Amino acid sequence: MAIVAVTRESRTGETRVAITPDAVKKLIGLGLAVVVETGAGLAASATDDEYVAAGATIAPDAAGALAGADILLKVGGPAKEEVDALKAGAVVVGLFNPHQDRTLVDALARQRVTGFAMEFVPRISRAQAMDALSSQANLAGYRAVIEAAQAYGRALPMMMTAAGTIAPAKVFVMGAGVAGLQAIATARRLGAVVSATDVRPAAKEQVESLGAKFIAVEDEEFKAAETAAGYAKEMSAEYRAKQAALVADHIRKQDIVITTALIPGRPAPRLVSAEQVASMKRGSVIVDLAVEQGGNVEGARPDEVVEAGGVKIVGFANLPGRIAADASALYARNLTAFLSLMIDKDGALAPDFDDEILKGALITHGGVVTHPTLRTA
Repeated sequence: MAIVAVTRESRTGETRVAITPDAVKKLIGLGLAVVVETGAGLAASATDDEYVAAGATIAPDAAGALAGADILLKVGGPAKEEVDALKAGAVVVGLFNPHQDRTLVDALARQRVTGFAMEFVPRISRAQAMDALSSQANLAGYRAVIEAAQAYGRALPMMMTAAGTIAPAKVFVMGAGVAGLQAIATARRLGAVVSATDVRPAAKEQVESLGAKFIAVEDEEFKAAETAAGYAKEMSAEYRAKQAALVADHIRKQDIVITTALIPGRPAPRLVSAEQVASMKRGSVIVDLAVEQGGNVEGARPDEVVEAGGVKIVGFANLPGRIAADASALYARNLTAFLSLMIDKDGALAPDFDDEILKGALITHGGVVTHPTLRTA
């Protein structure tokens, strides 16, 4: 029977927990034993008593939880002390941000720990239940609108009263991936007039299906701007200039802008310039979901609300952590589904490294950095 350890998160301000009490029951159903560090789930509304009731054992500290652990489950990367406490051959799974945190990747390799990064789980139909990036981005998109509404200081929906009518807020979402689509849906539910843009032509139908207006220069080049695999093609300089002018004019008229563009392993693309921020009217709000990777918005700073000429630029890192109970519940389901691939019928650790999902997520094994995008980093 393999032992699964769950410890407190070491990242400052991290409120999520890797495994919830409901997930403990599922892991025990796989034949595993679960040890949870005391207080690990409190910020996500999960108490020690609930873990015990689900069948877990509570350890007084991280060292106690890791003693004899075969598997360590994390939200973010484990602390150095946790890595050092792991036995050779142990498995650690989490959202490691491996392109940015090379120190962690090398530490896992030195400890001869088998590391799986949930960011690298292949986006194939069989792995949908393990797609932690999507589960967390969904909540980030929702929370971005909530943060924007709070910072905006005005009503989002149209309100008709005896004292007069309040016009609805205009919300512009830049990027129509998982986070962007959820932001669109949330802003629409709150009564805003919503528009969105994306470099992929296929996004137009998704945006419009949610009741938002799609903003793009829809010429022949745009219509052919997607590969057969669904990825955006590189656009010409002429097209980029036309699109930039259209977007700049649109931003000027908005009350709220939410940017969601992230590129794995690379700095976030700059979508909103200082000049565009300055063009917005006083009291407008911009929420930058990519602030941890350099930001989509010029002037955005992590975990700060920057005011530029009366425009608030909200740069809260870890938006899923601001809805910790739900974020933890979804992430725990992602981990449970992923872990089921490497446990045999007797509850022993038996990963099949030829499985395309495990192989895709593997970053270290046997003292070696294994992932091709990290080997040359």
